[in-house]
Amino acid sequence: MLDSPQKILNQYWGFSHFRPTQESIIQSILEGKDVLALLPTGGGKSICFQVPGMILDGICLVVSPLIALMKDQAENLENKGITVATIYSGLSYYDVKLILQNAIEGEYKFIYLSPERLETKVFKEYLPYLNIGLIAVDEAHCVSQWGYDFRPSYLKIANIREFLPGIPIIALTASAVPEVQKDILAKLAMKNATLFRQSFSKPNLSYSVFHVDSKLNKLIDILEKVPGSSIVYCNNRKQTKNLAYLLGLHKISADYYHAGLSADERTEKQSSWINNQTRVIACTNAFGLGIDKPDVRTVIHFDAPECLENYYQESGRAGRDGEKAYAILLYQTEDLKTLELLTEKRYPPIATIRNVYQELANYLQLPVGLGEGQYFDFEPRNFSENFQLEPSLVNSILKILEQEGHCSFSERIFLPSQVLFTTHKEILYEFQESHPDLSDFIKSLLRSYEGIFNNQTSINENNLSHYLRIPVPEVIQKLQQLKSNGIIDYLPQKENPQIHFHLNRAPAAYLLINQDNYLARKKQFEKRLSVLLHYIKMQDQCRSNTITKYFGEAISTDCGICDNCLSKKRTGINIDQFKAIEIVIHSLLSNNLHIKELLDKYPQFSTEKINEVLQFMESEGLITINEAGIITKL
Repeated sequence: MLDSPQKILNQYWGFSHFRPTQESIIQSILEGKDVLALLPTGGGKSICFQVPGMILDGICLVVSPLIALMKDQAENLENKGITVATIYSGLSYYDVKLILQNAIEGEYKFIYLSPERLETKVFKEYLPYLNIGLIAVDEAHCVSQWGYDFRPSYLKIANIREFLPGIPIIALTASAVPEVQKDILAKLAMKNATLFRQSFSKPNLSYSVFHVDSKLNKLIDILEKVPGSSIVYCNNRKQTKNLAYLLGLHKISADYYHAGLSADERTEKQSSWINNQTRVIACTNAFGLGIDKPDVRTVIHFDAPECLENYYQESGRAGRDGEKAYAILLYQTEDLKTLELLTEKRYPPIATIRNVYQELANYLQLPVGLGEGQYFDFEPRNFSENFQLEPSLVNSILKILEQEGHCSFSERIFLPSQVLFTTHKEILYEFQESHPDLSDFIKSLLRSYEGIFNNQTSINENNLSHYLRIPVPEVIQKLQQLKSNGIIDYLPQKENPQIHFHLNRAPAAYLLINQDNYLARKKQFEKRLSVLLHYIKMQDQCRSNTITKYFGEAISTDCGICDNCLSKKRTGINIDQFKAIEIVIHSLLSNNLHIKELLDKYPQFSTEKINEVLQFMESEGLITINEAGIITKL
């Protein structure tokens, strides 16, 4: 150990102090202990393994299921001058081999990899020679089939511990109920782990649920009353685009975001919102991962999520700066009916799963006994239309097939461009002699990518552009030219949705589904759904406390700022009195108004009733009250 955690934090991250529990977590890891860290969204999870990863000897191996999150964290580390590699689905055997060879030679301090890569032959081959000092498992709730996002590939993580005795492991999650916490410890073989938990309570976040006739009107009303940056979550892509357009008509700066956009489009939209050039982002749940924008004032769910875990994570993107923020869920009566029927849609009969699996094989033209390890371009909407299937059913069955270990679908997989020289060296030399305009380009390819002459190798057109000082389109044109002349095999990069078969295609009638586990997961889903429905419908319980209790944290006092707490406080005042006081306050707000002045001017209203109206108006974003007691209209 060379440096203290505090020194590393300051040197690389520029922070003078740790957030609550971070330092204790890091100290436990440095003492060689296993750690389960339950840190809410925005709680600084990555610091907890990145700082000790820098201090401990060897490589920090980070297991993450999300390619976008891996790339984002890797890029952040690289910007700090820290060496890092990423190994994810889509990289060729040769690419992975090259990364692992470099890792053995000490090239990297961090390796991010997707869980399915742990079981590949090439990783197992190199694992004994890797100097690994720490294992970090991000999104650790994925290991539990009782959790809301079970991924069977996570069950393989414990296997590598047999090859790495004594190496500490840290499992991190933002949302795991007590049952899932126990499952994480068991499935990751963490027998004597230390549990750290930040409070799930967010004292500055006001939760509200509104039953409305028009969601759009209420959305506009909220955005007009509460200034500042906002996220609006929707359940489908079309809705995001429509909302951004409609908000624009009301002079509210808005854009949309979903996984179907290209990487450049996503980056541009995300950057514009982060830099406050766009005020509102209407999005699916593909938005928000890895984004730490502190000044989000409202997170509004235009559509209800499927469970309280998702709602807590998404709403928790508001108010990370500690200032007052609002988490609001809008619903209509038909939304509740849709949620009540959701279990049967998410978990259809096994016969239906087998039928859709057969249609999938037909669509991909995949014969029985083939497909293991292969990737296929797959557009769910096109598939649904071709076979007249409901899109939501297709999405549910793709998830089930993943949980049963057959195949997995990813909307955001990245397959880098690949090149392989397909000609003999003598012919290549003659080609360079006759095509001097391509000779330097060929030499650059051979110099930049070791093994490219004998192996299909991933390349980066942007890097070649920078190295050769020519535009990217010219790089692509030269690659296409070499391909047309039979010199190379060139496969341009893909960001299309992909389906990856983990096993060979089985006859549909014999598709293996573990019925007991399937029905158990169905029951768990139904249980989570009932919790969410209770949260939406309840009118007399503190919303913040309901959420914290769900995650196993008992808090005795109500938050005082959610819609139900505020409603309780209004029980001592009738609607006519409330309106009368509100009108008086509005009439006096042209000048700065002090609370004491208001109380002195209108003694007919009790102090309690005036304070109640003021608190309500502040929670609704109509006014602000500073520490000196000055009331200002927003």
